[in-house]
Amino acid sequence: MARDTTDSRPIENYSQLVEWLSMGCKPKSEWRIGTEHEKFGFYTDTLKPVPYEGPNGIAALLNGMQEKTHWEAIEDEGRIIGLFESHGQGAISLEPGGQFELSGAPLENLHDTCRESNRHLSQVKEVASGLGIGFLGVGSSPTWTFEETPRMPKSRYAIMANYMPKVGSRGHDMMFRTTTIQVNLDFSSEADMVRKLQVSLKLQSMSSALFANSPFTEGKPNGLLSWRSDVWSDVDNQRGGYHPFMLDTDFSFERYVDWALDIPMYFIIRDGKYRDCTDITFRQFMEGALRNEITDGEANMGDWNNHISTLFPDVRLKRYLEMRGADGGPWRGICALPAFWVGLLYDDEALAAAETLTKNWNSEMVGQLRDEVPRLGLKAEIEGRPLIEFAREVVGLSRKGLQNRAMTDAEGFDETVFLDPLEETLASGVTPAERMLERYENSWGRDINQIFSDYAF
Repeated sequence: MARDTTDSRPIENYSQLVEWLSMGCKPKSEWRIGTEHEKFGFYTDTLKPVPYEGPNGIAALLNGMQEKTHWEAIEDEGRIIGLFESHGQGAISLEPGGQFELSGAPLENLHDTCRESNRHLSQVKEVASGLGIGFLGVGSSPTWTFEETPRMPKSRYAIMANYMPKVGSRGHDMMFRTTTIQVNLDFSSEADMVRKLQVSLKLQSMSSALFANSPFTEGKPNGLLSWRSDVWSDVDNQRGGYHPFMLDTDFSFERYVDWALDIPMYFIIRDGKYRDCTDITFRQFMEGALRNEITDGEANMGDWNNHISTLFPDVRLKRYLEMRGADGGPWRGICALPAFWVGLLYDDEALAAAETLTKNWNSEMVGQLRDEVPRLGLKAEIEGRPLIEFAREVVGLSRKGLQNRAMTDAEGFDETVFLDPLEETLASGVTPAERMLERYENSWGRDINQIFSDYAF
């Protein structure tokens, strides 16, 4: 999750909000790849989650990472809650339950993305091992109850945790017991944004199936392949999950702004303090809802930036597009997820073919697929065909797109090498979650604790 920002420029009119999004448009030569991935920390001797406090806690880990990387500390009321590279080349942050996240730098190619992930994981392992901490690459915490899951001391999370039960039944599970891999991608114009958002929204459930990696909850199979995806079915349906209007033919920056304006806020930041604003929408804020309640109660562009970052649709529009459908997973998934989307969205031929392939997928069909994938994975159907058949075509398109990019490493390999995990899944017809369940029933002898060795980084 990105750092909250401050920008005191006042919001004077509606067009500023639209312009803020449109400023993300950039020529193809400036398109970049920003990859984010989260992981669960655990103590290697007890297999318990890692709390914030203590000599071997998350704070100690962050301090150790600061010494290792020389990145700047991010603090919340005097407590270290993250790190950032001062030239905007990445950040480390904490999710509510202590999930440790790298928000990667905007990089030119997937080779650089994988090198970045390797470097980060190597640094984390070096620091964490001295604290007796390991990290797990799966999409949901497999053994811990909600009660034993730690709470990170971030002010925004206290506001969210209090608000979530008022608007859905699964918000706390989302916050404290799930992880994801995301990739952030650019667009050249409003029309290009719409094409990419709509294609990727249609295919987001395919991504959830290909990267399904969360079949266990509280020590046993939960009956799902992507429990994390299912959690999003009732977190806060006004601000998160699947929103069919994004597939409308007249979708635009303005349509997104109109939607965002009428979503309740989480907070504003004044004098370094977070103020709970969950009782008003951003539109009401702009109309003066806090004007007589607090000093500096006028809406500013920092407030808008932060509000946009607290909306959670399956594909999030900011000044770039965020692909939000995948479970967290092992190292190969960290590279495969951006490869899948870069191949599809950054090559004109692949994007046009993906549009054609999904042109008959209406909003109802996409919604039904989204409902079925957490349980059925690649066996879910759309247009009367198993999703796996479409996935083979789509991954083939992604491969072609990466070939067309022709970006090679020092050894001459192009970016298609990062699709290998998906090719293996499609060849076998077995999702990562199903492979995990097979291990559980056979080689693990139903000992769920084996996951902490087999799926540790």
